[in-house]
Amino acid sequence: MEHPSLEQYLDLIREAPVYDVAQRTPLQIAPGVSRRLANRVLLKREDLQQVFSFKLRGAYNKVTALGEHERACGVIAASAGNHAQGVALAARKLGLKAVIVMPKTTPDIKVQSVKDLGAEIVLHGNTYDDACIHADKLAQQSGMTFIHPYDDPLVIAGQGTIGMEILTQVDHCDAIFVPVGGGGLIAGVAMWIKAHRPNIRVIGVEPDDAPCMYAALQAGERVVLEQVGLFADGVAVRQAGEETFRIAREHVDEILLVSTDEICAAIKDIYDDTRSITEPAGALAVAGIKKYVERDGVVGKTLVAIDSGANMNFDRLRHVAERAELGEHREVLFAATIPERPGSFRKFCETIGRRGITEFNYRYSDPSQAHVFVGVKMQAEEEKQNLFAQLEKAEYPYRDMSDNEMAKMHIRYMVGGRVGGVQHECLYRFEFPERPGALMRFLNKMGEHWNISLFHYRNHGAAYGRVLIGMQVPPEEMEKLQCFLEELNYPYWEETDNPAYALFLL
Repeated sequence: MEHPSLEQYLDLIREAPVYDVAQRTPLQIAPGVSRRLANRVLLKREDLQQVFSFKLRGAYNKVTALGEHERACGVIAASAGNHAQGVALAARKLGLKAVIVMPKTTPDIKVQSVKDLGAEIVLHGNTYDDACIHADKLAQQSGMTFIHPYDDPLVIAGQGTIGMEILTQVDHCDAIFVPVGGGGLIAGVAMWIKAHRPNIRVIGVEPDDAPCMYAALQAGERVVLEQVGLFADGVAVRQAGEETFRIAREHVDEILLVSTDEICAAIKDIYDDTRSITEPAGALAVAGIKKYVERDGVVGKTLVAIDSGANMNFDRLRHVAERAELGEHREVLFAATIPERPGSFRKFCETIGRRGITEFNYRYSDPSQAHVFVGVKMQAEEEKQNLFAQLEKAEYPYRDMSDNEMAKMHIRYMVGGRVGGVQHECLYRFEFPERPGALMRFLNKMGEHWNISLFHYRNHGAAYGRVLIGMQVPPEEMEKLQCFLEELNYPYWEETDNPAYALFLL
């Protein structure tokens, strides 16, 4: 069945034997989030599955439907995490050989988790796309069946069992919020919900730096994103599935986009209410609910969030903690200019008042004035405006840095590094693959053309490292620099005109 009808899909969902490996996960209230939003917020706890993700439902439904000859040949999949574990578990349950192709950038904890389930691991390429192409090639050579992570009717139907469960667990529901990557989860859930309770809104949630389904629905056709953000790596997909897009166009009400900071705030919200740590993709639905309530002003509704997974690297928690308060609008970051004279620092702090200061970065650099980078705790958005009004009244020039990605990722750790006399400096922000040799590849390709005048890197436990690099490039060589950047093929953003650079690094 290449494109099953709705009735065929409902039968596939109803008959899916997923409970051989999956549990009917609880639908539990999030008391803190519910109280703050003045709505009843329920969490569908797919993070409690034995592989800590919903993915085993679709993988098992597909694998168990294979014929005798296909089972004898085994199965193969491409994945950097949750789908890999689902396929490996399904294969072990049914006694089949499983090969999982994973990018070389996959964290060791995820590779080991798949190995522990008995699958053979092949590390290939640096991205999911590289791994997927190689897996497809191996499938053709070996006769193994390729198990797609989302664009397959049986996988979609397996994920649709979540929608079926939700309707047996709640008497009344106004909207269901679903994390979206390639679209397998929302396609299955939306069909079941709309067939049985069409008045319930089905709302997808994507990161604003990986909006493949949102872009497709806006364009009326599938699009390929030039690049995707990697913080929510479980949904970092460049193109929505063909079948999932077809279903989403008909059954999904809308797609909301949320920022990295909003995802971090949602991870903290879920932790506060459940004491469980959700992966970034797993927290998308809660972030979406918060945005929906703020946008539409809804009160007294029952809103369900699918908590889709908890495969979080421990070393990413530092980054989450740093950004959660910003995402909740409970912290403001700003740069301010103060006079460089005795007593000015104390006077500036008096202007801030009795607010909690989360960070304060300063170093002498000029006889007349100093630039300071400040973090202050906030209780509400209005308090930020009150603070800025006080700074204006006291005649302190300031800039809000709360939405400045370079400032949040790099500058806050570099204040004090100002130097003079650096000519023709260009500043670029990169995402480097987290693998041995990534930096040397950059340096070898750059050769001895330009001097590196600034370098800052921090590991955040993700597949890609965030790097800030300054290079001295004469104006007549800018075209050559652009050729170098395109050939390097690392995601990059020029930051030479970023105000944080002018304030703290020039």
